Amino acid sequence: MSFIEEIKNRAKKEIKTIVLPEATDLRTLTAVDTICKEGFAKVVLIGNEEKVTKLAKENGLDISKAKIVDPTNSEKYDEYVEYFYELRKAKGMTMEKAKELILDPVFFGMMMVKKEEADGLVSGAAHSTADTLRPALQIIKTKPGTKLVSTFNVLVVPNCEYGNNGVFAFADCGLNPKPNSEELSEIAISTAESYRQIIGEEPRIAMLSYSTYGSAKSEDVEKVEQATKIAQEKAPELIIDGEMQLDAAIVPSIGKSKAPGSQVAGTANILIFPDLNAGNIGYKLVERLAKAEAYGPVCQGMAKPVNDLSRGCKAEDIVGVVAITAVQAQ
Repeated sequence: MSFIEEIKNRAKKEIKTIVLPEATDLRTLTAVDTICKEGFAKVVLIGNEEKVTKLAKENGLDISKAKIVDPTNSEKYDEYVEYFYELRKAKGMTMEKAKELILDPVFFGMMMVKKEEADGLVSGAAHSTADTLRPALQIIKTKPGTKLVSTFNVLVVPNCEYGNNGVFAFADCGLNPKPNSEELSEIAISTAESYRQIIGEEPRIAMLSYSTYGSAKSEDVEKVEQATKIAQEKAPELIIDGEMQLDAAIVPSIGKSKAPGSQVAGTANILIFPDLNAGNIGYKLVERLAKAEAYGPVCQGMAKPVNDLSRGCKAEDIVGVVAITAVQAQ
């Protein structure tokens, strides 16, 4: 059974309701057709019901099992506006601005999740990461005790003996541009928790660099060295090591040569990149050149599950991220 089929089966054990605010994107509606047929989640679409159903019908898609909510005529609109205004008035929110923003499908969807009328939200096929996560941070906010919201991507590489039979988590690929050592340690610890929850396997975390165990010296290398030490001190139960080059992290023979004695070298299934440039480029290289399945960016650290999509995503990517979000909501 494939990775994503296992996730769908887990989602079916406790059906959750996921909001999709990009209701007039054809990829979203194609995904909804699949989700409803497979029955691993309930779906709420945010948009004009007439336009959404017309687009689905024109493309032969069955979205009849999905609920469609239009903010402009929703009985919840006034309640959401008032709640949002109270939530943000100390930050300069006006009632007029609140009325405008709650008409936005992403803001309205976030409010549904906040008020526990849905369990999670997936957006990003037609929105930037900022336009998805800004409303989440304003409305849903972070999980208690969270120091940093970050993202990871699940990569499932076909015919791959590395990682967990080709299943990896890459972080951070979508949110934090230049994390410092403290922030990198938080990303590593959060991703380990997410990997254990979603993949169900023991995390083995490599803190990536262009250097392995001091083979090069620079501020960038020192940042990763320090991040590794901080993470090891904060979470001594985790199997985490670095700084480490990619080949030393995942190839057993090279790991033994470059980092003898390391518990992680040659066996890593979580790759923590030193910055957003490396992470974003890395996951897209693997997705396109290795023809890997790529799911995410999946957010971690939010009080409720909110997940981003790449604007280059396919309908099947949306299906996968909805399944992951449903499992997170359990």
